[in-house]
Amino acid sequence: MHTSRTSVVIAACMSAAIAGAGIAQAAPVSHASAPSACRPANHLARITADRAESGHLHYRVTLTAPTGYEACRLVGSPTDVAFAAQGTALGVTTERYGDQNTVVTFGPGRPVHFDIRVPQQGRTTPADEASFTLGAPGGAIPGTSVADGDFQVATGTLIGPIRAGA
Repeated sequence: MHTSRTSVVIAACMSAAIAGAGIAQAAPVSHASAPSACRPANHLARITADRAESGHLHYRVTLTAPTGYEACRLVGSPTDVAFAAQGTALGVTTERYGDQNTVVTFGPGRPVHFDIRVPQQGRTTPADEASFTLGAPGGAIPGTSVADGDFQVATGTLIGPIRAGA
């Protein structure tokens, strides 16, 4: 009977050792970092009127990221910019202006913004949405970001570079 108990104890210890070895040999669970705030689905964008200057209207597009997203780096002016009013594309094309090489950090607690500069010579058209592609030091960020707010656009509208702050 003593032999039976010893066998049971040895079997239990071997099972524990095998199970423990199996756990030790398994790949460690990786703690993936949070999703990037630069991805279009992971940030919010709002358009508001900014200071006007002689001959131009200015609108500020502010990007904010909720907590839970990882900070990322942006550079230059957004590209592929398109404007719409109540869901209808306006067909206004844009050019970029300003320093396209300054890298800024964007993420929770670190908002960024860029400028929409609209010439006041000629006719302006009301808009309520802008879509655009953000740029990172390594190239364009996949996907299209969308900002909403009431603003005006016109032929000759320019898009400024991403800058730190709201």
